[in-house]
Order: sequence, then C-alpha cells, then structure tokens
Amino acid sequence: MRRDPDVRDDETDPVDARLGARLAELRAEHGWSLGELAERSGVSRSTLSRAERAETSPTAALLNRLCSVYGRTMSQLLSEVEAEPESVVRSAGQPVWHDRASGFVRRSVSPPHTALRGELIEARLSPGADLAYDRPPLAGLEQHIWILEGALDVTAEDTEHHLATGDCLRMRVWGPTRFRCAASEGVRYLLAVVRP
Repeated sequence: MRRDPDVRDDETDPVDARLGARLAELRAEHGWSLGELAERSGVSRSTLSRAERAETSPTAALLNRLCSVYGRTMSQLLSEVEAEPESVVRSAGQPVWHDRASGFVRRSVSPPHTALRGELIEARLSPGADLAYDRPPLAGLEQHIWILEGALDVTAEDTEHHLATGDCLRMRVWGPTRFRCAASEGVRYLLAVVRP
C-alpha cells in the first residue's frame, strides 16, 4: 500500500482527535461533501476522511491547504481545538504542535484571538528540513520571520532569501512559499503573523 505524504500514522493524541472533529464541523458548516472539499483543496477524499476521523495526524502542508479553503490561518484553526487563550500565556501553557514528517515544531507563544489580528509563533526546523506550502492560508497574510538561532532559506514570490541569526524577513504572502533549514544544528525563529 502506498503511503500518503499528507498524513502521518502516529498514535492518536487528544489534539488530533479534536482537530479531526473540527475539520468535519467546518466541512459540514459549508455544506460540502468530501468530494467537494477534495476538489476545492486538491486533497484526496480518503485523506480528508482519515484526517476527520483522526485515523491519521495531518501534516502542516495538508492543514495549510484546508486553511486556505476555509479562509483562516493555521494558528486560528489550531486555536479552535485548543483551550481559549488567556491574556497572559505562561510558557508552560503555550501549545506545541509537531509535524514529525517534516521536522517542524511550532509553539504558539501568543495564540490568535478574535479581537486581535496578530499572533507570535516560535518555530523550529530540524537540520535538512524542507517545508513547502502551495498557497497561503489567507491571501495577503503578513509575516515577519526573525531568526533566533541558525539559518533559514525562505522562498516566496520566486525570490529566495537566505536568513542568518538576527536577520528578519518581512513579507505579504500571495503564493507558494518554502522554508528550508540551512543550518547543520537546525533553526529556531520567531514568526509574527498578521491577518489582512
């Protein structure tokens, strides 16, 4: 049997179960069948079904495609399945999500809130990690990427940017983007996201 690159077959955790239920709710709210969502997102019906039933844990690339269809950022989607954010988010309470397939670790330092347009994310990529998104979750999404440790190659709008410790890239995302870890020790960076 061929492995689907958009899903991981890990042990189900409670966040994945809530995420699957939320994905099913969103599809139902839009009145779409699995086939209609598959056409809109470019993701197979079987992959969508398995993700909604939490039989697999979706990758960052899959969630990005679904966020694009549903008009929300990945942080917004993940915040809908996590506890309601408080004004002060203590370090121990900051939700962490792992995409083990790509080597991406995401800490929601300042989770999204309905009254605010911005959020802060601490991201880590393993050495050699290569993460590609075929579209932004929201067209025109503003991003500020500040490298805390290591080096990162970011490609956006067919322009490649090599970022080293201390560098900051500011951009609005309209098309595909790619993040590659250019450091042998991995990279840690702060991502500030502002909805349009």
